[in-house]
Amino acid sequence: MKYLIKILLLVKNFLFPSRCALCETLLTETAEIREGLCEKCMVSLVTVQGEKCKLCGKPLISERDICLSCRNQGAKACDRLWVIFPYTGVYRKLLHAYKFAKNLALAVFFAGKALEVIAENPVLQDAVIVPVPPRPGKIKETGWDQVDYLAKHILKQSCSAVVQRCLKRRRSKAQKQLDRKGRMENMKGRVYLREKPPKTVLVIDDVITTGSTLEVCSDILKKGGAEKVYGLCLFYD
Repeated sequence: MKYLIKILLLVKNFLFPSRCALCETLLTETAEIREGLCEKCMVSLVTVQGEKCKLCGKPLISERDICLSCRNQGAKACDRLWVIFPYTGVYRKLLHAYKFAKNLALAVFFAGKALEVIAENPVLQDAVIVPVPPRPGKIKETGWDQVDYLAKHILKQSCSAVVQRCLKRRRSKAQKQLDRKGRMENMKGRVYLREKPPKTVLVIDDVITTGSTLEVCSDILKKGGAEKVYGLCLFYD
């Protein structure tokens, strides 16, 4: 089966040549074609390193254990967040290639990185993955939901992962033009449960800016019966 998939990928690439999402080099190796990145670019993408905040997962500068931002925000519904890449420079280009240019092969790369985080953290071993729900009309406008597509590829790469789409979202303004306070207000009452959530949840999203979307989702999940809610975002801004 794996041999057949390899052949199909090579045939597809012969008819429709794939290029690296970052440097646009022509991809020739099967692994490169599958993940949408050349080996050189793949190796250059470094995940968040060093000491990290125990709550939001972002790098600590001079603080210990918990960053100043998390200290100032007080108690959160999300018990802990993990982030993988910063949303700057080449990493910003990487997300844009996936989210807006619809380089679907990158979902394979991102899913692999997400599974690495899950494997490294025992508290996530039994967590059920819950994708952040898209706003109504988004799929009709863009043709897809990049977060749900990521969840599908996590399932494909893991025999133990479980995904439950228990969150839905009512119509609201787009979040990207609002500050944290505005985002929280915009999301209030807009996210709801369509079914009872699992006891341990891992909410996944593509990028975290103010954290308001993740926090609202976490709050709804806990009010619905979830005991622990964790978060995992590909990028942090």
